[in-house]
Amino acid sequence: MRSKLLITKMFVVILLSVYTVENLSAKDYGFRIKVTGKGTDMILIPGLACSGDVWENTVDHYSANYRCHILTLPGFDKVKEVDFGLNYSDYITRQVLSYINDNNINKPIIVGHSLGGFISLKIAIADNDIASKYIIVDALPFLPAIMNPMATIESSRKIAEGMRAQMKNRKRGEGADFLRPMMRTMVTDTLYAEKVVEWGVNSHAPTVAQANYELYTTDLREQLKVIKSPILVMGSWIAYKNYGVTHDITMHNYKGQYAKAENCTVVLSDDARHFIMIDNPEFFFTQIDRFIN
Repeated sequence: MRSKLLITKMFVVILLSVYTVENLSAKDYGFRIKVTGKGTDMILIPGLACSGDVWENTVDHYSANYRCHILTLPGFDKVKEVDFGLNYSDYITRQVLSYINDNNINKPIIVGHSLGGFISLKIAIADNDIASKYIIVDALPFLPAIMNPMATIESSRKIAEGMRAQMKNRKRGEGADFLRPMMRTMVTDTLYAEKVVEWGVNSHAPTVAQANYELYTTDLREQLKVIKSPILVMGSWIAYKNYGVTHDITMHNYKGQYAKAENCTVVLSDDARHFIMIDNPEFFFTQIDRFIN
């Protein structure tokens, strides 16, 4: 009798957990969403043309104590593109804020990689009280300034427009030969690099082109002063060592870009390329555990 009662209780718990996930996923926000784990809410936003699967090892590490909301953004990795209006990152910012508010998610930790980190900053600027902490993985408030500290929006616009024109006409299923050399500078594991290439090939090129354009023509540095929540920024530099880039130069540039954020910690990996959570998970988890605990 007791065993039957225990099985019944377990079945009810499973049903409730599935029901909760379905409730969280019921409204169409444009992005693909997977919710797993239990505890404090953690929202994970991937980078340009990436799948939410990029967070797989992160979810494995945290889902015992955190309810992980893993997003794949519209237009990326087979997710249907949306009519985002004039600005893709603004659209995603509004949709993530709606997702949090509609589902009464209380003060989540928001984790973003690359474009996802940039969008995380936009979320913090738009609503300073929405999250408890932000973890920014190799993303900057103004990307061109990491290559040219004197860069401005105007000086970057022509380059950005050329990149957008070059990228936007590729069809889904095309572009592997273009992406492959680039990805191998961004992640050390060549097999994983192929996975990232596949996500890119399966993405909607005009959406990717527009999002990339916004990274080059949006400067959030001054607006960071409104963010009061703690921010952890993880950066990388080793992929550019052969071009004269050093740890100290990169740290100086990162700290300069985040200078207006009053509660911000910047750390650099000396081993990982752009996909820090894949290249150096030990460093990645050590920094996050220290920050959130």
